Amino acid sequence: MALGNCKVAVALLLFLSCSSSFYGDAGDTITPSQPIKDPEAIVSAGNRFELGFFSPVNSTYRYVGIWYSNISAETQVLWVANRNKPINDSSGTMTISEDGNLVVLNGLGEVLWSSNVSIGFNQSTAQLTDDGNLVMKAGPNGNLVWQSFQQPTDTYLPKMRLSANARTGNKTLLMSWRSSSDPSVGNFSAGVNPFGIPELFIWYNGHPFWRSGPWVGQNFIGIPGMSTSVYLSGFTLQDEGDGTFTLSLIVDPAFRYSNVLTSHGKFTEQYWDSEKQGWEYTWEAPSTDCDIYGKCGSFGSCDAQSSPICTCLKGFVAKNPDEWNKGIWTSGCVRMTSLQCDRIQNGSEVGKEDGFMKLEMMKVPTFAEYRSYPSSEQECKDECLRNCSCVAYSYYNGFGCMAWTGNLIDIQKFSEGGTGLNIRLPYTELDNKRNMKVIISMSVIGGGIAICICVFLSWKWMGTHRERKLISEETLSFKTREAQGTVFYGNSPENVREVKLEPLFKLQILETATNNFDISKKLGQGGFGAVYWGKLPDGQEIAVKRLSKTSGQGLEEFMNEVVVISKLQHRNLVRLLGCCVEGEEMMLVYEYLPNKSLDAFLFDSLRKGQLHWERRFDIINGICRGLLYLHRDSRLRIIHRDLKPSNILLDRELNPKISDFGMARIFSGSEDQAWKLWNEGDITALVDPAISDPCFQVEIFRCIQIGLLCVQELAKDRPAVSTISSMLNSEIVDLPPPKKPAFVERQSSVDTEAITQSQKINSINNVTISDLNGR
Repeated sequence: MALGNCKVAVALLLFLSCSSSFYGDAGDTITPSQPIKDPEAIVSAGNRFELGFFSPVNSTYRYVGIWYSNISAETQVLWVANRNKPINDSSGTMTISEDGNLVVLNGLGEVLWSSNVSIGFNQSTAQLTDDGNLVMKAGPNGNLVWQSFQQPTDTYLPKMRLSANARTGNKTLLMSWRSSSDPSVGNFSAGVNPFGIPELFIWYNGHPFWRSGPWVGQNFIGIPGMSTSVYLSGFTLQDEGDGTFTLSLIVDPAFRYSNVLTSHGKFTEQYWDSEKQGWEYTWEAPSTDCDIYGKCGSFGSCDAQSSPICTCLKGFVAKNPDEWNKGIWTSGCVRMTSLQCDRIQNGSEVGKEDGFMKLEMMKVPTFAEYRSYPSSEQECKDECLRNCSCVAYSYYNGFGCMAWTGNLIDIQKFSEGGTGLNIRLPYTELDNKRNMKVIISMSVIGGGIAICICVFLSWKWMGTHRERKLISEETLSFKTREAQGTVFYGNSPENVREVKLEPLFKLQILETATNNFDISKKLGQGGFGAVYWGKLPDGQEIAVKRLSKTSGQGLEEFMNEVVVISKLQHRNLVRLLGCCVEGEEMMLVYEYLPNKSLDAFLFDSLRKGQLHWERRFDIINGICRGLLYLHRDSRLRIIHRDLKPSNILLDRELNPKISDFGMARIFSGSEDQAWKLWNEGDITALVDPAISDPCFQVEIFRCIQIGLLCVQELAKDRPAVSTISSMLNSEIVDLPPPKKPAFVERQSSVDTEAITQSQKINSINNVTISDLNGR
């Protein structure tokens, strides 16, 4: 009996031993004959990492994952296998399948996850290393065929490599969890962007969300303090030579350290504090609103220390002022003045050469281009200036020259770190300050000479001043009477007779305001003459239209504009502030409109995209309101007769204002093209590609049809402006088909007549004046 009991005991011990061997700790390796079943686990040889089954916080689903050993899986899981297909119960198994792949199975034997590689051998093993990498080897030589580091989840570990290939587009990315209780693939991903100068990016559903700034050999210059951080400085980015860039992290293995992409899009740096038994966070990005990619749009700069945080760069204004004032900045900013290359291409006045404005401690824009050949900052600047497409450059010591073309996006002002950024601006937008030492020296040297000259001239001036004043006043009075007589002759309703040349600006005031009509203040050139920007002593900005002595136009057109505009007040008409008639000078002074004329947008390949269809429709309506006022509601009934894009000025909010009442040249060109395309049914060819949105097609075509109705042969067929306004606002739904424009049938005869006339008379240009008679 005792012997029998002994045998039973031995058998039981053997059974328990075998059971323990089968279900217990399987070391660090998984084989076909040695799987792991829930809740079993394997541990790396150095007891640093553990792989097994776990359930996230507030979840009953089971997953296979890797975490630091002796730290609860609930605290942080570093890698998850079946993240998108959880197991509903505790029946899961991780093993090697018949085809040699590592798989996760549920209780029914269904494959929920697989390493999914073509091995070529039916025997393979998987091992958990002390780096936290699950590696699979196959074949007689134990070749590496798969590793978990190639398929990371949300955690970046030391010795892990995030790579991206600029040629193929292939990337190894971190993918966030859906939430803290759901490890399935979330909305955020992170990795290397290899285009231009490589950067570390976070994407939200494929769209940029945050970026590190360019890699300059030792650090990412868009991360303040990175060069002084013990952990962040462990990053290295290598060019593999085939278009592949690989980001690696080298940290002391004694640390339990990781970078995690959270479900909220934060990229955090953390390490395990053994004394506190918790994770310590040393850095995270994005950390402020300014870190969000493109927060201030193109050509906008973000400063987390300022309120509001977004401002337009110098020389730029908000593209959408209404949104900007509401704190919606993503539409960005646009240039106030074109660069020199753009002015050359547009055939406008070239002016002086562009320059650069330097901004310090900046996060430079995205998509920088590396220029290897400039060996100094001056050469980098010169190279950018020679390239019409270059809008900014930066020179970083130890790395070299960076340049940007196109829109500048995601610019940020730092309180520390960053680098210098040089923005290309037209000459008129630069702070061109003279050297104060030179000014002081010249003042001292010339002071004595000036005093002597002044003493000599003062007594002479006293004697002749009264005589010159009388002559000037007499000349002005004569010119004023002559001009008024010219304009009013045969055209003198009672309200016109009330017009006076007031207020009169003194020539000296306008010369001072425009820096003596310096070329840098010139806004444009028309048939009347040049227009200059100026600033009065009280700070008010003005536009001064100066009659050219060789323009072929004179007092009649000059006075016509004074008469017309001085009697008009409407928000869609340019406002005349006054005029100047002194000596040989005749000038008109207007309110300054910073966005220049409509043609500067419509016919500029870079700027026309700023006028989306809704904005263009608002401009059309504004012009219509202005014309309705001129034709029906003003004290004078006025027919403009020279309405064209160059005569429509835009204020800061891009509201239209009609200008040039009587002094612009007649528009010329192939004016029958709008009609031919309509007649051929090819209406879409008329539409600017910048606004060719199918959503607005009906509205755009309606505006084209209204435009053709306005240029029909017979005046009786053309709609009144009040009718046009109703058509634009769809108060009149059905529009009549347009008849042929007058210039289509008469163009050939007009051209012939023009040639004949040119042989008889030498005319500088043709002008139109505003007609003060009603239709």
